[in-house]
Amino acid sequence: MINKERLIKSFMELVATDNPSYGERAICDFITARLRSLGITPYEDDTASKIGGSAGNLYAYVEGTLDLPPILLSAHMDTVEPSCGKRAVIHDDGRITSDGKTALGADDLSGVAAILEALTVIKSPDFNIKHRPIEVLFDSAEEVYCDGIRNFDFSMLKSKEAYVFDLSESVGYAANEAPAIISFKADFTGRAAHAAFTPDEGIHAIKTAAAAVSQIKCGHVDNTTVNIGTIAGGSADNIIPERCTVTGEVRSFNSADAEMRLCEIEAVFRSAAADFSCKLDFSSKTLCDAYYVDPGHPVAQRFYKACDSIGIKATICRTHGGSDNNHFVRHGINGLVVATGMRGCHSSREYINSDDLALTSELVSSLILSEV
Repeated sequence: MINKERLIKSFMELVATDNPSYGERAICDFITARLRSLGITPYEDDTASKIGGSAGNLYAYVEGTLDLPPILLSAHMDTVEPSCGKRAVIHDDGRITSDGKTALGADDLSGVAAILEALTVIKSPDFNIKHRPIEVLFDSAEEVYCDGIRNFDFSMLKSKEAYVFDLSESVGYAANEAPAIISFKADFTGRAAHAAFTPDEGIHAIKTAAAAVSQIKCGHVDNTTVNIGTIAGGSADNIIPERCTVTGEVRSFNSADAEMRLCEIEAVFRSAAADFSCKLDFSSKTLCDAYYVDPGHPVAQRFYKACDSIGIKATICRTHGGSDNNHFVRHGINGLVVATGMRGCHSSREYINSDDLALTSELVSSLILSEV
């Protein structure tokens, strides 16, 4: 029932629309118009005003014709940079890429397009399809640590199970586990002095930061991952730097372990600051909590059956990335992050195969039509 030609056309139109994080207005308007054309009335929340963006989270409830609990379908509206001036190129082998100058935006416009096509099919008067109630949620600013969804009013949702179409893997894969992510920032304040005339009067903030960073293990550390992402400081080559800022993150599939690793990192920073007589302002922010959804849960079993119904193998896996699903699970909605076949995400080498795009939309339809 999926119209592949219509689906690809829709995807290419979405790709051609600028959609940076905090600048999803045009994409939001595109989706809104498409939903209204299907007789679905969307609601846009006030998240834009809270995060300084141009568009909020877009939600809609679709009445069902089967007496079953609703399920939630979700995809995000923004794309990593470069996200403006995108153009989809279809190759002879079915691959869809950008022109090489920007990201393609399959992350996550493939999810958006697949959901819209499935809704178009079930709302078509030509088929008279019986289906369960559906909630759809297209959120803003996901690529910046889910800034949009964290401002959504979850009390609006009726669903207790969700499918988030935002995984870079072969169609048939779905993630049931994802890590906690904690970002941290260490601001060192020393004392400025002339580097040639009075160097002994200065307190070197960059050397202090460097001493701390040199003691912090990065990469896989036991069952966590640690990264120092940025370091910045100083004002001129002939001035002892008064300030230096270090930022980084910790990830773990166990939230308590992530917190413990963060405490160890903070202790290293404080020890270095004390050794160099620097002041330290250390702060952190939990961007999302870890979650695990049992493969035996109905949300996973429905996924297995939906994959089987369209002739593909279902594989449950874990992902090292955060997504909107971290926030759904935190609010009592058991969900999976579902693959769309997109590859090379977060780069200008991003691509998706047109057959995978169609298969994803078939999977969406199968989940909607499921009677379990």
